Amino acid sequence: MEQTRKAIGRGTSENPTNRFELLSVAQDLEHLDPSDAEEFASRKVPTEYFADITQSLVTKNDSPDISFTYSLNPYRGCAHGCSYCYARPYHEYLGFSSGLDFETKIMVKREAPRLFREFLKKRSWQCEVIAMSGVTDCYQPAERQFEVTRGCLEVALESRQPLGIITKNALILRDIDLLAEMAKRKLVCANISVTSLDQKLTRVMEPRTSSPAARLNAIEKLTAAGVPVNVMVAPIIPGLNDAEIPAILQAVAERGAVGAGYTLLRLPHAVKEIFTTWLDEQLPEHAQRVRSRVEACRGGQLYDSAWGSRMRGEGIIAETIAKSFAVFREKHGLTQHKVTLDTSSFRVPDQHGKAQLRMF
Repeated sequence: MEQTRKAIGRGTSENPTNRFELLSVAQDLEHLDPSDAEEFASRKVPTEYFADITQSLVTKNDSPDISFTYSLNPYRGCAHGCSYCYARPYHEYLGFSSGLDFETKIMVKREAPRLFREFLKKRSWQCEVIAMSGVTDCYQPAERQFEVTRGCLEVALESRQPLGIITKNALILRDIDLLAEMAKRKLVCANISVTSLDQKLTRVMEPRTSSPAARLNAIEKLTAAGVPVNVMVAPIIPGLNDAEIPAILQAVAERGAVGAGYTLLRLPHAVKEIFTTWLDEQLPEHAQRVRSRVEACRGGQLYDSAWGSRMRGEGIIAETIAKSFAVFREKHGLTQHKVTLDTSSFRVPDQHGKAQLRMF
């Protein structure tokens, strides 16, 4: 019988083989007695931070089913540890695993504010909204220590550069002073992810994220400060949280959200193994139902990467989710599909933290 050591407070205990590496390492514990408490006890795995010395920051996206063209990511890897996170495979490009490495080895772009300023100074830049973050969460626990996201917000405010922020962490409230000032100038929209209202579920599915109550509180406080808030029910996991759609949309509408959207669960590459193992370990009573319903939305597979269908799925179950979401979004007035931000007041920043309008 295969034995594994659980990682306390993490989304996964596994480190599946990096698909780009020729060598792999596997635990061989078969010769030990399962009663050996030291070998099989749960373990705490510390979070390690590494300097990301990349000299580029803003990336361009050409996927036709993603709503933004440019994005900015202050961190690579994410300590939130969401078992389903589609971004996990990106860590393999760094030589890490998409499993436990993704949530414990975090690359920090400490120079991000400087790089952001340099990007905005380019004569080729024609101002449009930039998403922060498009991959990993810009308000993950690392941000409390490094304040890279806050530094980027300061650059955006001085440059009048509009941002669409995506997060599931109530830490965003720390920067409400900057966000409120940006909102006065129509420079920011907050997109808060709410996957469930069940704290027991989120604690095992998204172990280091803010609680559902904290996220609802963040929506309310941001709204009160004049910051427009959209909510993403992302991902919807058929057979697990899809039944919560009506309650989630009602709750976020009551807190002042102006719009709502969703994406269906995506399980690219090693995420399939990580998520299904998590299901078997944490929610065995739901595992078979969830698998079968996900496969029903993906043409009999756990994942379909085709543009157009990868965000919504296909088939009867996917159509039912889409119709249900549309009905309750309309019922609760969450119909502002896109917040219009101002790109006309952009000013070129300089190295001294000041900004000026372009002459041509």
